[in-house]
Amino acid sequence: MTRLLIALFVVWGGLVQAQPVERTPSHCVALAQNTPGLEYVVPASFAPVPLETLRIHYIAHASFLIRSHGGLNMVTDYTGFTGTLPFVPDVVTMNHAHDTHWTPNPDPAIAHVLPGWGSFGEGITHELDLGEVLIRNVSTDIRSAFAAVEPKGNSIFVFELAGLCVGHLGHLHHEPDAEQYAALGRLDVVMAPVDGGYTLDLETMTRVLKRLRSSVVIPMHWFSGFALDAFLQGMSDEFAVVEVGGPALEMSLDRLPSRPTIMVLRPAYLNVER
Repeated sequence: MTRLLIALFVVWGGLVQAQPVERTPSHCVALAQNTPGLEYVVPASFAPVPLETLRIHYIAHASFLIRSHGGLNMVTDYTGFTGTLPFVPDVVTMNHAHDTHWTPNPDPAIAHVLPGWGSFGEGITHELDLGEVLIRNVSTDIRSAFAAVEPKGNSIFVFELAGLCVGHLGHLHHEPDAEQYAALGRLDVVMAPVDGGYTLDLETMTRVLKRLRSSVVIPMHWFSGFALDAFLQGMSDEFAVVEVGGPALEMSLDRLPSRPTIMVLRPAYLNVER
C-alpha cells in the first residue's frame, strides 16, 4: 500500500499543470511554408523532463506518450487505455483506420482531442499551439471496407517542441505525395509502422523513411519479431540500429545522432508498480 501511495503521489505531482513555457522554434516547417495553399505559424515516466528536451514512452501498438519539459502529456493513436495509472493526457491524437488507433469515448477530462479524420473525403486540419508545443497534421488516404479508398481518412501528426520536429506516421497506407512530403518538412524523429502489410509493405516504408532521412526512427506497429527484424535488416545499410532496452528515451536537439539511427523501444503500459 505504501508503494502504491508513493507511485500515485509521483504521478499526480507530475500532472499538475506547469507554468506556460515558450516554444523553441523548430525547423521542420521550412518546406511546409512554401507549399501552395498551406500556411503555418512558427512562433515515461512522469519525472521532470530536462530543459530543451522531450521524453518519448512507447505505450503499446501505435500509442506513445510524448512529454515536454513544461509537463504537457500527449498520447498518439489514443485508444482510451494507457495502463493502470490514473492518467489523463493533455492532448490525444487518433486515427480511425482500425479501432486499435482511436476510441469513440475519450475521457471528457482530456483538454484536446484531435481526430485524424473529418467528414468522408474532406479530411481535417489541426494547428494547436499550446505555447511550448505546436501540434499539426497532414492528411493521408486510407483503405476502407472492401478495398475502397477513403481520401484524407487519416493523419500524420507532427509535434514541434524543444526545437525538434517529431512525426507519427499513424496507420499509413500509401507513400506521401510531393505536397505531403513538403507539408511534413524535416522530421528529426519519426514513429513508423513496420508491420509490412496492415499499413505499408516494408519496401515502400523503407523508401519513405530513407527519403525523410530523419535522425531518429522509432519502429512501431510490429506484431512479431520477424517483421521488426526484416525492417531492421532492410534499413541497416543506411541507418544505425540501437536497441534501447526499454520503453522510453529522451531526445534533445544537441543529442541527435550524427548518423540516421533506428531506436528500438520495447512497449510498456503506464502501470502502477505493485
